[in-house]
Amino acid sequence: MKSFLLTLSLLISAGISYAQQGTLAGKVKDKKTGEAIIGATVSATTSNVAATDIDGNYALKLAPGTYKVTVTYVSYKPLTFEGIKIEAGKTTTLNPSLEDDAHSLGEVTVVAERQVNNDISLIKDIKQSNIVVSGMSNEQIVKAQDRDAAEAVRRIPGVTIQDNRFIIVRGLSERYNSVMLNNVLTPSSEVDVRAFSFDVLPTSVIDRILIYKSPAPELPGDFAGGAIKVTTRNAVTENSTTFNIGTGYRTGTTFNNNYYSYKGSKTDFLGFDSGTRQLPGNFPTTAQFQNLSYAERAQYGQNLDLPNTWRPEKATAAPDLRLNVGLNRVFDVAGNRVSSITALTYTNARLRQNTIRNDYQQQQANGNVDTNWSYTDQLSGNTVRVGLLQNFSMRLNENNKIEFRNLFNQIGISQTTVRQGFNYETGTVKEEQNYALRYESRSIYTGQLQGTHSTADQKNTFTWSAGYNFINRQEPDLRRVRTQRDAGSEGPYRVQVSTLSTPYDAARFFSDLNESAYIAEGQWQHLFNAADSADVENAPKLNIGFYAERKDRDFNARTLNYKRNAGIGGGRTDENILNLPLEQIFAPQNIAFPNGLIFDEGTTIADKYDASNTLAAGYAGIAKQFFGRVNFYGGARAEYNWRQVTTADQSGTYEVDDKKLYVLPSVNVAYNFSIRSLLRLAYGMTVNRPEFREQARFSFYDFNENASVRGNNELKTATIHNVDMRYEFYPSPAELLSLGVFYKRFINPIETKLEAGTGTNYTFVNGDYANSVGIEAEARKSFRDLFGSKFLQNHSLVLNASLIHSRVNLGGESSREVLERPLMGQSPYIVNTGLYYQDEETGWQYSIMYNVLGTRIYRVGDEQNPTIYELPRHVVDLTVTKNFKNRMQLKAGVTDLFNQKFRFKEDTNQDGEIGSADLPIYLFNRGMYSTITLGYTF
Repeated sequence: MKSFLLTLSLLISAGISYAQQGTLAGKVKDKKTGEAIIGATVSATTSNVAATDIDGNYALKLAPGTYKVTVTYVSYKPLTFEGIKIEAGKTTTLNPSLEDDAHSLGEVTVVAERQVNNDISLIKDIKQSNIVVSGMSNEQIVKAQDRDAAEAVRRIPGVTIQDNRFIIVRGLSERYNSVMLNNVLTPSSEVDVRAFSFDVLPTSVIDRILIYKSPAPELPGDFAGGAIKVTTRNAVTENSTTFNIGTGYRTGTTFNNNYYSYKGSKTDFLGFDSGTRQLPGNFPTTAQFQNLSYAERAQYGQNLDLPNTWRPEKATAAPDLRLNVGLNRVFDVAGNRVSSITALTYTNARLRQNTIRNDYQQQQANGNVDTNWSYTDQLSGNTVRVGLLQNFSMRLNENNKIEFRNLFNQIGISQTTVRQGFNYETGTVKEEQNYALRYESRSIYTGQLQGTHSTADQKNTFTWSAGYNFINRQEPDLRRVRTQRDAGSEGPYRVQVSTLSTPYDAARFFSDLNESAYIAEGQWQHLFNAADSADVENAPKLNIGFYAERKDRDFNARTLNYKRNAGIGGGRTDENILNLPLEQIFAPQNIAFPNGLIFDEGTTIADKYDASNTLAAGYAGIAKQFFGRVNFYGGARAEYNWRQVTTADQSGTYEVDDKKLYVLPSVNVAYNFSIRSLLRLAYGMTVNRPEFREQARFSFYDFNENASVRGNNELKTATIHNVDMRYEFYPSPAELLSLGVFYKRFINPIETKLEAGTGTNYTFVNGDYANSVGIEAEARKSFRDLFGSKFLQNHSLVLNASLIHSRVNLGGESSREVLERPLMGQSPYIVNTGLYYQDEETGWQYSIMYNVLGTRIYRVGDEQNPTIYELPRHVVDLTVTKNFKNRMQLKAGVTDLFNQKFRFKEDTNQDGEIGSADLPIYLFNRGMYSTITLGYTF
């Protein structure tokens, strides 16, 4: 009751305070031209400050009294007014006219980088863009305390994140996005999917993130959701050093003594394996090993210098550790100003989660459903990431600039899975305890050398880039094993050793992927009007450019199995060996021929593939304003693509040799109702090409999914027709309101599908066509002009929401339910909102963020395998930051405050909806995550 009365009295006081205030308002103009000045500062006291909007208008709430008012703007003489009287409930009008400060700038040549990392600059660029675009500035990223790009981009309209790494735009899966890092396409960091892992980019090095949603000649032709451009910091104006150290606590993981781990290598803490898990250098190749006798193979198994550890041990999970060191330096080389930005990041994080996994038979006519298996997985993971960014920028003069950008990430993931549950598929119900010990390392490098050159009259600008991308992904010594006993038995679990080489019984798996890409691109822009004319932004422009990329990939996998001898060479594996516990059964003395365990090659001809892709593109586009209100931007992009994939299986060799030329037109039109509002219309054609993995007939058994994934060499390239319409309103330089609709028509959309047959198997297929239509709304609103209370004025709101309806047609190959389903991965609705508070005087800021997305398809089914859906979950994040005057900063945050379950259900009755009759497939929590970070700037 006391707290209620206190709150009520505060609200009444704030209302009385607001009622007693007056208003100072007006418009700031250029004294010579009479044009409005955007972004001028009007101040009455140190805490009462307003900035002019796009029309030059301002409004300032003040308590009654007499004030000294100052108006300032860069390159203008400051203007001061004495004795300005403010009366309660009334508006005092003041229309200042600022005069050029020609004297102060007359003897100085200013060469500076335009600041693009704040909200005002971002919104200005969105308004002036010829394309439908949304974005996020570094200013908003800092407020949200997001650690990496994956966390940051989910604040952008129509964007969600899958698996904490991959971007989904407008409800479309990650395969429909193209990602550019400083204008150059990034490499895919995954083997099985086309996706850039956004968690490799720390937010400390990001200037802004833009997501282009309508096609344009200069954008990649391979996208339908969004073309995502991440711009890293390239230039600084002063020397500085920053250091941040933080820790994290995750409920259910940190300090939990049921966290499983196993002994790895001495360099795991740096994100890579030192060789402990690697096959010895003198170990025979697959072809050599297969030519050996069983006795010779057994000798290699006995002398195998790999750990004989198959069951993880319990440990206590330590808190997470995060370090960040930044060095900004400015210096001169041969009289040229050089900026150097260095960022070194280190993360050592842990996650423990219990996952319930189920699989069912097809629903019977009477509605009954039998269970195939039901497991509880205890998954423990340790992720280490070491990242280094090094950017150089040299300005040769005001017309020429050279930039050299480098980003390297080393990521190591150590993961254990302890699976307990029941298997009903064998006729006799079996109780199982299965184990998987997995390690993955990824080395990712992207480098770019870029030049920007302008003519003296600024009419012509040429930019060029040369880039190189490299990925190495290794999965050394993935160990997996099953143990069973009869359900209800109290006896020991027996290790399952098959007579065949199977993907799920006792085996060691190794894989290695290498991918390199060479990139060259350039663009020439010509302004038809003089660069110093009154309206440069609306001057006719011609863009002509090219993009070329050569990408090569090789992938090799190898499996070594422990097998039971059932008669080879007249021998049989001793039953005493088969009854040994897991810690002893694979000891060197038990690997012998003919009466011990067989050590055999399980690798097949399908366990490797080679691939290459050559992309050559040219484009031209022209921008022109008509009738003073209509901005037109149109053109075409021609892309020639040559893809080659070579793989094989027992039935022969499969070659993909696909050469295609696509001409992709695009038109973007904007009608300006006023300087603050406009309507955009856009059309463009794009494509969606299969990835290497999707066309390679390599089959991989995923232990965690308990399923196999196989490629399809007959996949076709999808084409997409994109239509957008969006209304935008800009109340002030830092505010935006928009409402848009979009439509997409897919021809031959590519999706992941459950295959009929024994076990759970996924592959990739083309549908006939699909349609997607949606509506988006976005708001960025400051509270400064809404309330008289200073506390409330320091708040701002960012809100975006999307409603999407899609339908896909798979042709005549499936049931009615499958034919009428939505696109895989597409959510019917998305809501992101954030409330931000910032007080520059006290140094306090906080944010409250909320996110939810609607039910979406996780895996496409068929008549025998129901489609699997991911259900909604509500996510709330909180952050609080305190900036101290001694350059110290303290941040605290809570991610996923509600810690709601991740829920995946199958459409058991195949009615196209998820209801009470539909059964759960996966259920798990990741835990609420709390962080605290201390930073200092030198």
